[in-house]
Amino acid sequence: MTVNDDSFTNWKNREEIAESMIPMIGKLHRERDVTVLLHSRSLVNKSVVSILKTHRFARQIAGEELSVTDTLPFLQALTALDLGPSQIDIGMLAATYRGDDRGLSVAEFTAEAVAGATGANKIEGGEGRDVVLYGFGRIGRLVARLLIEKAGSGNGLRLRAIVVRGGGDQDIVKRASLLRRDSIHGQFQGTITVDEENSTILANGNEIKVIYADDPSAVDYTAYGIKDAILIDNTGKWRDREGLSKHLRPGIAKVVLTAPGKGDVPNIVHGVNHDTIKPDEQILSCASCTTNAIVPPLKAMDDEYGVLRGHVETVHSFTNDQNLLDNYHKSERRGRSAPLNMVITETGAASAVAKALPDLKARITGSSIRVPVPDVSIAILNLQLARETTREEVLEYLRNVSLTSPLKRQIDFISAPDAVSSDFIGSRHASIVDAGATKAEGDNAILYLWYDNEFGYSCQVIRVVQYVSGVEYPTYPAPAV
Repeated sequence: MTVNDDSFTNWKNREEIAESMIPMIGKLHRERDVTVLLHSRSLVNKSVVSILKTHRFARQIAGEELSVTDTLPFLQALTALDLGPSQIDIGMLAATYRGDDRGLSVAEFTAEAVAGATGANKIEGGEGRDVVLYGFGRIGRLVARLLIEKAGSGNGLRLRAIVVRGGGDQDIVKRASLLRRDSIHGQFQGTITVDEENSTILANGNEIKVIYADDPSAVDYTAYGIKDAILIDNTGKWRDREGLSKHLRPGIAKVVLTAPGKGDVPNIVHGVNHDTIKPDEQILSCASCTTNAIVPPLKAMDDEYGVLRGHVETVHSFTNDQNLLDNYHKSERRGRSAPLNMVITETGAASAVAKALPDLKARITGSSIRVPVPDVSIAILNLQLARETTREEVLEYLRNVSLTSPLKRQIDFISAPDAVSSDFIGSRHASIVDAGATKAEGDNAILYLWYDNEFGYSCQVIRVVQYVSGVEYPTYPAPAV
């Protein structure tokens, strides 16, 4: 047998193992509301090849490839436990087990590591929480995809309705088609059918009512059987408390804005300040995609090194707010053709840092350039630190943050030398540290942070909604503090 034959046989063996993992992952998700992760990446509804690629990607952050032969025993051990709703990272289980010298079996170690999600300690699943989307544009449709994907056992978030303005003939068919196919994010993973007569979209078994209204005051959500719902406003039309309060109609308990909030509206970056949300707070904002991208790494750097001052330059993909061709626009430069120009514009992300990180004393400034790509942006964060460091130390620190810290769902890390923006389409992290571009010398550090300004941001929105709804389940093994 040749070396190539050995490699191919090894690949087929790993394919077989990954294939055996799929029903276990699916059953845990459907029956127990358990999401199986691998270094913060969900393995739910993934193909054989996707599971293998996710294992291989571990080498980018952990320094070495993780094999399905390493993680399968932990997944098997999980299926034998009386688990409640939770998120369990089998990559972290395998990594921490390797460093444990007590001689425990995989089953014993796994049972101990996830004890908080078993037996008398486990969370009991509830009836689920109704969610309404007000607006169905770029972010609205991605949030819809995520809500449908995460429906799981039905005990979590349930997308009940979408509110839009009437768009004429076959409006609901056209909106369903935009949900079904996306030029950037690809095909919807599942099936979508439309009931025009009842104004309903059925997506993977989720019955979603399409409600037509020109103003929030025109809707009584209880008429559609919706109660105690969280409404996600994707329009950005109202940004202060007075305007967003219009959504607090019968059937709506809380309003979450997918744009920076104004005035006293709390701006929330999940992973950083979501635990400051007051239980009785009815209106909050998820800030902007750029704020979500820079605040977690900024917090991480301030925690370790102290930040005296900083500047963020965002190179941002163009958005629907800009014109395809030169035309009138209320902003001077955004009226110029988005796919043909780099456009200097303003960003509110730097000023929004103070709302998300009120204890940060450093002055942060910011500016932005819109560029001719449809998705994925990069933030260049230039920091003056309170102590001197080295590039190697900063990279090792941020690698560990991405693996084991409470910010591991927000911060990703990549060391691929040929990484470009399109590689990060579909990233579920708020930002990704590019190790190859990172610079650090003395008390200065420059971080290059990629972020999918559409999908990564939408994931942050969902995390906030899960938190305020009480269905953000604990992750095991618990992140290092």
